[in-house]
Formats: sequence, C-alpha cells, structure tokens
Amino acid sequence: MARIILLGAPGCGKGTQAKRLEDLLKIPHISTGDMLRQARDEGTELGKKAKEFMDRGELVPDELVIAMVKERLGKEDCKNGFILDGFPRTVAQGEALDKAGVVVDACVDIVVSDEEVVRRISGRRSCPSCHRIYHIEFSPPKEDNRCDACGAQLVQRDDDKEETVRQRLRVYKEKTAPLEEFYRNKGKLVTVDGNGNPDTVFDRIVGVLKDLGYA
Repeated sequence: MARIILLGAPGCGKGTQAKRLEDLLKIPHISTGDMLRQARDEGTELGKKAKEFMDRGELVPDELVIAMVKERLGKEDCKNGFILDGFPRTVAQGEALDKAGVVVDACVDIVVSDEEVVRRISGRRSCPSCHRIYHIEFSPPKEDNRCDACGAQLVQRDDDKEETVRQRLRVYKEKTAPLEEFYRNKGKLVTVDGNGNPDTVFDRIVGVLKDLGYA
C-alpha cells in the first residue's frame, strides 16, 4: 500500500509524475480538480453542493473539499493506496485531512527553482484554434509561432505570462510551502530534485519511494 501526496510549486511537474506513478504503482491519481468535477457529474450530495460554488466561479470551501476527498478515498480503487495531486494546499487542509482519519505514508516534495518554473511556464504557447500546446524551448513549432497542425498564430495565455507565474509562486510560498514543515515534522516529507527531463525526475521519485518500501 502507498498513500502519497505530491507537493511542489506550479510547473514542477506534479501532474506528469502523478500519472506515471499511477501506471507504475497501480493506484489512482487523484487531483482536486478532477475529483470535484467527478463528484459534480455523478450528482452526489457533496457534488451538488460543490456545483453551486463552481458554477459561480468561487472556491469550494475547505470543509466541503475535505469531505469530498474522504468520500473519494473511500472508493474501492483506493483500497491499496492513492496519489493526491493538488491537495492539501494549506496546513489547515493538511490538519483537516488528519482529523478526517486519512493516513498519508509519504509527502514527495518536487523541488524546482523559481527561475526554472518561470522558464517552463512562460515558454508555453497554445493554438487558439485546435488547442495544441507548444513550448518555445522544449517543443517549438516547426514554423516560428505557427501551429504545426492548422497554421494558426500561437498565443501566450495570460496565466502563462511571467508576471502571473511569479504571482502564483508568491501565493504558493505563502500558502502551500508551509506544508513542507508540517509533513517534515511528521517524518513523512521526502524531497526530490525536480530539475531535468521528466524521465530523470521520475527515476528520482521512484528511487526515494523504493527506499521507503513503497515502489
């Protein structure tokens, strides 16, 4: 059994690594966003309550998210473990997870420098027509700033602009980074260097999980 939280700043690769761990460990990757949408679409009582906030474009309250996490982790596919991605986001949420009786075996903190995060996110370009995603450095289009598939002019989304990315990093450091100390004090925190290509980072994560007996 492996009950894992993936922690790390925006752009550190949590989502990519969570999906790969899901395939390796045969346990579900659960992202808060996916979980909220699933509960809403299934029409559960908690899902209906969450829908009211989501339809208004508001954040779903902590107590509701905690209840939904607990409900989701009670499903059959989580009996051998899970990978939480994007939750908890604050110490208060981590404490609430404890109070809900959810046991966590390891919190894997993927560490990437601010400048690397800015480089990864601000380099993204997207096609407004067919929605393909490119990166000016890692996966550029064949023709400068033109989509390979449809030829449309690529754009940089507002939330990928450097100023916005740096603001997201400031919010992360204020709200989420304190979780590192929270799980360190519990003896559950392990840190992984998130620099390098996805294969290299994945090997590092699997290495620390093997050391802990979870992979």
